[in-house]
Amino acid sequence: MAIAGLITIGAVAVAPRRGIARAGGEASAFSGTAQSNDSLSVMVPMRDGTRLSTDLYFPRDSAGPHPVILLRTPYEKNNYRGAGSPTRMWTDAGYVFAVQDVRGKHESEGDFLPQNGDRDDGYDTVEWLAARGWSNGKVGTYGCSYLGDVQLLMATRRPPHLTAMVPQSAGSSPGRGGNRVSYFGATHGGAIEVAAGFGWFRSAGSKVSNIAPNGMTRADWIAARKDGRAVDAAPRTVEVQPRDWWRHLPLADMVDSSGGPPNDFRAMVMHPPFDEWWEQFGYLNGTERFDVPALHVNGWYDFGVAETLYEFNLLRQNAETPRGRDNQFAVIAPTTHCSFERVSERTVVGERPVGDARFGYAELYRRWFDHWLKGIDNGVEREPKLRIFVMGQNVWRSENEWPLARTRFTPYYLHSGGRANSVWGDGTLGAAKPSAEPPDRYTYDPRTPVPSRGGPVCCTGTPDAPEGAFDQSDVESRHDVLIYSTPPLTSGLEVTGPLKVVLYVSSDARDTDFTAKLVDVAPDGQAYNVQEGILRARYRDGFDHTVFMKPGGVYKVEIDLQATSNWFAPGHRIRVEVASSNFPRFDRNLNTGGNNYDERTWKVARNVIYHSPTYPSHIVLPVIPSVRQ
Repeated sequence: MAIAGLITIGAVAVAPRRGIARAGGEASAFSGTAQSNDSLSVMVPMRDGTRLSTDLYFPRDSAGPHPVILLRTPYEKNNYRGAGSPTRMWTDAGYVFAVQDVRGKHESEGDFLPQNGDRDDGYDTVEWLAARGWSNGKVGTYGCSYLGDVQLLMATRRPPHLTAMVPQSAGSSPGRGGNRVSYFGATHGGAIEVAAGFGWFRSAGSKVSNIAPNGMTRADWIAARKDGRAVDAAPRTVEVQPRDWWRHLPLADMVDSSGGPPNDFRAMVMHPPFDEWWEQFGYLNGTERFDVPALHVNGWYDFGVAETLYEFNLLRQNAETPRGRDNQFAVIAPTTHCSFERVSERTVVGERPVGDARFGYAELYRRWFDHWLKGIDNGVEREPKLRIFVMGQNVWRSENEWPLARTRFTPYYLHSGGRANSVWGDGTLGAAKPSAEPPDRYTYDPRTPVPSRGGPVCCTGTPDAPEGAFDQSDVESRHDVLIYSTPPLTSGLEVTGPLKVVLYVSSDARDTDFTAKLVDVAPDGQAYNVQEGILRARYRDGFDHTVFMKPGGVYKVEIDLQATSNWFAPGHRIRVEVASSNFPRFDRNLNTGGNNYDERTWKVARNVIYHSPTYPSHIVLPVIPSVRQ
């Protein structure tokens, strides 16, 4: 999400405004670093009459008409008026740069519901921009996280003048019935993303302007700004420590009870993945048609990297013309959410050093838009379709498709003598199928859940839930975490592609969670998390319905571990962790079989993992041969 002040909504001093002449007769009030030809707070009409506030920044010297780059945001468009924003980078390159507050946020009219209406609003904005006299009729879109999602949603409408996109860290793919159905706070494997959801909905997900002062309505605040009156923009919410609220029950009350402003967190967590309620958001369901070249960018430790790769394929497979089909590109870095442009020659992701992961993003973006919006033949459309960073080897590599055509999906099976509990247990991992082995048992108590240690979490607003790779030693010392490791590898093994863990389980609870984590263990014992996932057992047969467990029953569960590219070096070990909680990244399953979101009490679950000829629990690794074939 890449926003500042995620939990405390800081005070913003709004100075008196001065009038600025606008191109095309448009007028507004603004003070700061604007040029005399910029048009700020222009109210762009949508098809339903709602007007969205848009800043228009123009090139300094070159004569028009100009191509346009559009950025749509819920995070306050005025942030792009100051130093450090990409505004002048684009205007100096000869583009009109348009920045818009999405519907219901900050200076824009309407009611805010996360990503609701962004398909049509994006279409209407693109076509409005293309029709201006200063526009050459070609519009590109740009932005990260929510700013990337709105590009993809808008692209489903196929605006005639949408010419190219750069969606970064966009994760708005499968909709109702899919593994993930919402931006923040809703389901991943049927579980709720607590740490991210609490922070985002308490601030950026607010249904009122994030910087409107106490005692002033949003409409009055907007009017005051437009009239040039100074307003006292005091913080709307008190400062809180997120860790003090993550354990709050019932879950649905978490954000409201913390003093958060009106928001949709409660509604988001109350609706199961298959509920028709989700249809209003327009999330991708795989049937949409597209027709726009796109450069997709993300990182391996981003929560939505698998969705980005899904979208990379979807926009090609569902393209209306060869232009859209043949011009899908992706770059996947070894980074966390929206941080790929901030790496150095000594890149560290969390605590894990990954070498020199620098990449010429700005140059690539410039070449991308120069080609599609200005018609410059600079060869960008002949670049590799996919560029990935292989962690462990710490190198960039060019590929043609996802998954890689030479992938060998290889099962590695769980083994033990029935005592795989903790790193001191007897669990092993290997290519041989299990023989008649006793199962592993552990107790999951929601009172003391397994703590999250890094991972592809985002935007929690606190260092207590950091992003990225961290040593998992403290987690692996717990008796309620099962550990399965290979012997030290005699030769390196590359794992690049989608990942899943298949478990055969039983429980004395009607419903519980099963989590899994892929870990790279160095010879000195340092164990870095590579990727992770979760499945709420009631969704083991699909996210379109629920089915509960019965005592004594053995059930197959498949846990989606998203995707990665990691080289396990000689001497390293491949490890799989299995547990029933990963908190506060995901909410605690209270094990009752109830709604979970409205409950205050819980049950202890006694869970079993089987590995035998009948129940061969395993991880499927996308192994890449060392020599291309």
